[in-house]
Amino acid sequence: MSVRAAVMVGPNLPVEVRAFPMPDPEPGAVILRTLASEVCGTDVHLLHGRLAGVPYPIIPGHISVGAVEATGGEVTDVDGRVIEQGDVVTFLDVHETCNACWHCLVAKLSTRCPKRKVYGITYSADQGLLGGWSERIYLKPGVHIVRLPASVSPEQWIAAGCGLPTALHAVDLAAIRIGDRVLVQGAGPVGLSACALALASGAAWVGVVDGVAIRREAAERMGADQVFDLDADLERNVAAATLGRGPDVVIEASGNPRAVPQGCDLARDGGRYVIVGQYADHGPVEINPHLHINRKHLTVQGCWGSDLSHIYRGVEALARFGGRSAWSAMVSRRYALDEVNEALADVQARRVVKAVIVP
Repeated sequence: MSVRAAVMVGPNLPVEVRAFPMPDPEPGAVILRTLASEVCGTDVHLLHGRLAGVPYPIIPGHISVGAVEATGGEVTDVDGRVIEQGDVVTFLDVHETCNACWHCLVAKLSTRCPKRKVYGITYSADQGLLGGWSERIYLKPGVHIVRLPASVSPEQWIAAGCGLPTALHAVDLAAIRIGDRVLVQGAGPVGLSACALALASGAAWVGVVDGVAIRREAAERMGADQVFDLDADLERNVAAATLGRGPDVVIEASGNPRAVPQGCDLARDGGRYVIVGQYADHGPVEINPHLHINRKHLTVQGCWGSDLSHIYRGVEALARFGGRSAWSAMVSRRYALDEVNEALADVQARRVVKAVIVP
């Protein structure tokens, strides 16, 4: 039996659908029948060669959901429960973190471990079915598996996708307190999840900024109290919505570096600014340290990636709050494997809020 998978052969080249042999699971491994995998901004960066150390050709798709088809002996999830055939699961895309280096043991920054590998990004297609844009996904021994509870559907989880654990990490770092006013820059999957999580954290008001109408509409469905277009009146309108002071917390989730000095301007004096959207290098912007940071007494925090705790707690958040916020409505379109090039083009052009591959 062969398995079809979409292969990104190199930067700025069309993605190809290729056939791979069905693997036999080694001890501790799991084979998933892929139910869905997301297309996110990172995949567009991969297509254009904007991330370093990518071993093309690769099978993209770093956040996925699947049904267990086979296991190499007894395998357990992160709760210690034995995985059974038919279980619907997701998994931490980061693997081979060493837990022995300074970053892992001293800094407690597993996202910066130099030995970490990432499904759909830093595993080559020559190494096997190690990405979600495939009919099957091979989970290597030791991959951290999280079972979806009955209250969280596969559609709900993949709609939230990597945006949810990434946003959860940002909201943790933002230290949102009950009664805070929170502004989110960008209404893509990360920004929309940050909006919902800020509300769940007790924010008294959440505003969302985006220049695309369908994304502002998605923010309204997600529960935003107010949405703002990118126009000349933005700073005045945000100030008016926050009693003239500005938001207590601003979360940058746009991916546009020009949003960063703007976010510094928008935040209140003594506020907190978390920058999570700058995953790829889109170039420098000018910051005035005196005006943007020091005189404002502004706390600026970077946020890179996510770890197992964010995946696990993301599932828990959906189980608790999934009925209150419109995560599933984030999916604008589902694409077959033969349509992945169209999906990438739609994500790049921001014609969709969330694109999902259904092999």
